Amino acid sequence: MQAAAALTLLALAVSPAVLAAAPAATCKGTIYLTFDTGSQSQAELIAETLKRHRIKATFFLANEKTVRGDYSLDPSWSGYWKARVAEGHAIGSHTFDHIVLAGDGANGGLKVKPGFGPQAGNIQSLSAAQYCDQIRRVDQRFVELTGSHLDPIWRAPAGRTSPRALAAAKACGYSHVGWATPAGFSGDELSSAAYPNAVLLQKSLRALRDGDIFVAHMGIWSRKDAWAPANLEPLIGGLEQKGFCFATLREHPDYTSLFKR
Repeated sequence: MQAAAALTLLALAVSPAVLAAAPAATCKGTIYLTFDTGSQSQAELIAETLKRHRIKATFFLANEKTVRGDYSLDPSWSGYWKARVAEGHAIGSHTFDHIVLAGDGANGGLKVKPGFGPQAGNIQSLSAAQYCDQIRRVDQRFVELTGSHLDPIWRAPAGRTSPRALAAAKACGYSHVGWATPAGFSGDELSSAAYPNAVLLQKSLRALRDGDIFVAHMGIWSRKDAWAPANLEPLIGGLEQKGFCFATLREHPDYTSLFKR
């Protein structure tokens, strides 16, 4: 009986369920990886890296021009986004035309500069409802592409917000998620000559702390030496060696209540 009991305990000790739970028990903190759309030159690499490490992240989507000559919310990207939904990643809005806030406007409106769409590069005046429509339009397209709705979160392009913009988004059901601390900025939008990948990687490994939201892009047109091919794998590996785990914003203590509604 004692031998049988010992064998049972040994089996439990090495069972898949126990092994799967082991990493969570040893976590010294959690990092929340997030990715904004961009040129999409690194879209497949990012997806493959996350899948290999069994990491779930959060994506923020805008309809941006890609290196394939299409746009990131075109039907040609349906399969890619369906796969991310199936893998359990969280997905929010980055405004349909990647509209950067230029300031508050007259009569409760907002001034914005779209990066894409028919008004790309021109300052526009939007009402609060029109601003909200830019956020919600991503969800409408995403349902067409995947059959799934976005999570109730959004990220302002360039991180630019105002109390009026935040209120407009809140009114249509979206809460803003930035990256809160300087450590959370990957630096992948900066010049690779002035900010080499190795420098950015060491900064992130040195500065990231439990609870930090980390932001990178799925490809930046202007950066000569792309960030993700050089840095994503060693960043994840380095953080794992430090005892960090990873989760989507659905598990972030500041946002969990949004997903329970």
